[in-house]
Amino acid sequence: MNSLIAPPYLKKGDKVAIVALASKLNLDDILPAINLIEENWGVEVIIGESVGAAYFNFAGIDEIRLRDFQKQLDNKEIKAIFSARGGYGSSRIIDAIDFTEFKKNSKWIIGFSDITVIHCQLQAMGFQSLHAPMPKTFMRDYFSVQTLETFLFGKSIDYKIPSKDINKQGRGEGQIVGGNFCILAHLIGSESDLITDGKILFIEDISEYLYNIDRMMIQLKRAGKLENLAGLIVGNFSDLKENDEPFGKTFYEIITEHTAEYNYPICFDFPVGHESINWAIPCGSMAILSVDNESTTLNF
Repeated sequence: MNSLIAPPYLKKGDKVAIVALASKLNLDDILPAINLIEENWGVEVIIGESVGAAYFNFAGIDEIRLRDFQKQLDNKEIKAIFSARGGYGSSRIIDAIDFTEFKKNSKWIIGFSDITVIHCQLQAMGFQSLHAPMPKTFMRDYFSVQTLETFLFGKSIDYKIPSKDINKQGRGEGQIVGGNFCILAHLIGSESDLITDGKILFIEDISEYLYNIDRMMIQLKRAGKLENLAGLIVGNFSDLKENDEPFGKTFYEIITEHTAEYNYPICFDFPVGHESINWAIPCGSMAILSVDNESTTLNF
């Protein structure tokens, strides 16, 4: 198994675009990120019409978000597209996006959370993308932004974190795929459905009830998404909720229960997700996950 197609890497003087694929935000919210990109990276930032647009919670009506993204996809001068933030909305427009020009002149698509929809669609088409901080979250952790910059400019970085007792030790090699856990479950059966066989899957989420984590694990398991993995990376599951009547298992116990029969390596609390520290992951790239009793490493 080889890596998916990597779009051309950035170089100084390139143009990148920021659009809002999902929930609304004000331009002021991302000005520090724009300044960082232009001054530190030496690229020009183009702001899409969806940034600052509003329709209830969305960054404008579907047609505005679709038109903006399509414009940047088709513009040969734009070498990367950032989603300004996540929230909700990408799945509402995914089937209307025309990727014809993108396939001829691919570019990096960057984001996380709701943008998992786009990542999965691109992987289904055979292209890499970057699960990474978005302009709205740039200023939370500088190192996380540096990991994004590293991959965008064609360099590689290896990750290493201390191991946890609940990890399952081992070594796995394969394409790395994944993203927001709820979105991955939501996409099952669609054209953007993620193929996981032989791959390293990473998952993360926020503000979910424990019983719903259990339900989604069962859904992925019944759909065959967990059986033939090369490895499982469990990122941050932030602000989990409990019903008035406790579910009876912790988050860690839920994941462990539904993967107990499998022999691939599993690591918990990898710094990817909705916390301040959110390391970039090149979806569709080959990776090696090694988990032992002292440390977990992820090499690209």
